[in-house]
Amino acid sequence: MILLETRNLFVSVKNRQILKGLNLQVKKGEKIIILGSNGAGKTTLIESIMGFVKPDKGSIFFIGKELKTEEDFKCLRRSIGYVFQNPEDQLFSPTVEEELAFAPINLGISSEKTEELIEQTLKLFKIEHLRHRNIHDLSGGEKRLVSIACVLTMNPEALILDEPSAYLDDENVRLVAQFLNETEKTVIVTTHDKEFVKLLGWKTYLLKNGVLHIS
Repeated sequence: MILLETRNLFVSVKNRQILKGLNLQVKKGEKIIILGSNGAGKTTLIESIMGFVKPDKGSIFFIGKELKTEEDFKCLRRSIGYVFQNPEDQLFSPTVEEELAFAPINLGISSEKTEELIEQTLKLFKIEHLRHRNIHDLSGGEKRLVSIACVLTMNPEALILDEPSAYLDDENVRLVAQFLNETEKTVIVTTHDKEFVKLLGWKTYLLKNGVLHIS
């Protein structure tokens, strides 16, 4: 089953054409990497898929349905967990615990299940000691791990991670790669980190000149 698809996607930002007829299909359970240099348009592609950037032309489909309205994209965002390139753009609660609880509470998940999800994600990334810390006191690497963890507490069907190895030391890069390799969720990773690509070893597309090429 095709979970996510873009057809003939053209996107411009500040009068600069970034994506030029880009086509992508991602099957349910598939894991792919979108590789590209800084400025190639990786974030623009992801933000278009998530409904944050409006394409000039082309279509985006989720589970076979074309997404046209803001309500359509809201449905997609409830199913796809998006980890922003910059954790500062994603984290807004005072403490780590409150950040992790935000999504499940707003999705109507019970307090017992929310607590279970928080404990699971803290343990998964070995950040139990950060639970009661102030978000603004965390290092860049700690914020990155929390930003991934808080997306997981919404228990999404799929994950999109924009430059997930950024801000992380080698040990935590391996930890995140291990999680991504082991999860059964559909995953899209964008990166320019070729060492991280090697750790994942997935099907890789190169984003160049506004279109995707099999790498």
